[in-house]
Amino acid sequence: MAITAADVNKLRQMTGSGMMDCKNALVEANGDFDAAIDILRKKGQKVAAKRADRASNQGRVVAKINNDHNFAAIVVVSCETDFVAKNIEFIAFADSIMDTAMTKKIKTREELLTQKINGITIEEMLIEMTGKTGEKTELPAYEVIEAPCVSAYNHTGNLLATIAGFTVGGEKVYEAAHNIAMQIAAMNPLAVNPNQIPKATIDHELELAREMTRQEGKPENMIEKIAEGKLNKFFKENTLLSQEFIRDSKLTVADYLKQTDDNLTCSCFHRLQLGA
Repeated sequence: MAITAADVNKLRQMTGSGMMDCKNALVEANGDFDAAIDILRKKGQKVAAKRADRASNQGRVVAKINNDHNFAAIVVVSCETDFVAKNIEFIAFADSIMDTAMTKKIKTREELLTQKINGITIEEMLIEMTGKTGEKTELPAYEVIEAPCVSAYNHTGNLLATIAGFTVGGEKVYEAAHNIAMQIAAMNPLAVNPNQIPKATIDHELELAREMTRQEGKPENMIEKIAEGKLNKFFKENTLLSQEFIRDSKLTVADYLKQTDDNLTCSCFHRLQLGA
């Protein structure tokens, strides 16, 4: 399979590795991006894989909560170029979709597409916007959270946003909840805790850890124990409650939340990003 410069650049954007390293990994993996990432990791490369952020489309991501802090929504409205995404009409269009979703507490993407704004369904408005801009305009993602407390964070430029749900409500937890919404944006956890990580992912990480340990020349009878240690490190880095809190590395996120309220924890979150 021919490896193009665009392929190499895409892998570089996905991982942060050098151009030649990316090219060699893609050649070895015969163009398979997931396999190429594993090859880079096995060779000791520090890979910042962006997982679900691999799509290259442009648009606007908007997150919002209601006045009662118990309902949060996040929506992605996508287009093909940042020129269109930064257009005032496109921004207003995306914001109007979010306002409709919040006003009616819409629960699903399918339901949202049927809602009307000025007598026209959002699905029809997307087609209309495509005609105006000459670019495909879609609504690829919409998620909601209902919880005793919710928070939302919109990163500068609206290419990235998060929403999170918490087990305790009330004004005393609002600041902590917002800080965790920012943590999710910055640290991109895979799940709230290890129990939410799919078994297939855990098995993959364990096998990768075993192979890396063998390549390091460790004795065979130590491989399983070392692999388990690497898996625990993976959980610490990739599950929200186990991560170091970005404002105080001496605390985990779980520790920080308990400082606010003994019963406070994050129950769920959504993190959506465009243009990675």
